[in-house]
Amino acid sequence: MHVELVHTTTRDGLRLDGALVESAESRSPAPDSRPSAAILLHGVAGNFYTSSTFEAVIPKLQELGLAVLSVNTRGHDSVFNSMAGNVRRRLGAAYETVDDCRLDIGAWIELLASRGHTSVVLIGHSLGAIKAVYAQAHEKWPQVAAVIAASPPRLSYSAFMNSAESSVFWESMCTAERMVAEGRGDELFTGKFPFPLLITAAGYIDKYGPAERYNILRFAADLPYPALFTYGSKELENGGIAFADLPEALMELPNTDRRQVAVIDGADHAYTGVGEMLAASVADWLRLVSAE
Repeated sequence: MHVELVHTTTRDGLRLDGALVESAESRSPAPDSRPSAAILLHGVAGNFYTSSTFEAVIPKLQELGLAVLSVNTRGHDSVFNSMAGNVRRRLGAAYETVDDCRLDIGAWIELLASRGHTSVVLIGHSLGAIKAVYAQAHEKWPQVAAVIAASPPRLSYSAFMNSAESSVFWESMCTAERMVAEGRGDELFTGKFPFPLLITAAGYIDKYGPAERYNILRFAADLPYPALFTYGSKELENGGIAFADLPEALMELPNTDRRQVAVIDGADHAYTGVGEMLAASVADWLRLVSAE
């Protein structure tokens, strides 16, 4: 197996790094529209070199003849320093604006296109799954043939406000709103909901605020191509309002013929110990999509 460390530069001048695994077959993409590569997107504060959720998935993708590109987005790790153009910036999960994932994913699609891969699959986990769906729903890149979203949570202000932990969420939101009102929107604080996280006040409002920009139910139906959503039975049972009844809610959206939801028995949010089941579900679905 040949692994190549690669990098790309986004339109706003940010360098991002990743790892590309190609086989002899995937280096010579088929002339038809079948996908020849997959882009793997990590979850919040993850990165391409330590995220383990897709460990079992990668060999299955290779068996299907796909090149596999595991990438960083600008939300990798908690905090890092980088140059964006000529400006030095702090980035990472604590500082990112999720909408900027469109710049990141677009740059990776362009890199694959330069290698001859003009039909790709976007595969994301957790926040990376939200990014995959959100970016394709808004950009509708013609190079993206399908999207696989593993455990995208529901980022919904209204749902959080009506949850059992609404008081904890409201406390964090009020802190963020106060900091923004004081001109301190770029300062970090520790949000307590939906889990303890270091984040800027403005970023907390953008991600979890009343605009609900990243509520998966608001844009999942806008995907122009087939999509697979997966969830673990354990996370659906124990993940609180962020995951409650999401499979049913997704299938109640329009355009259900483009969308499938699979529940992996015994899986938690990270698919601990059942990665092979996730991999099999992904591979089986991709075979069906490719055969259409």
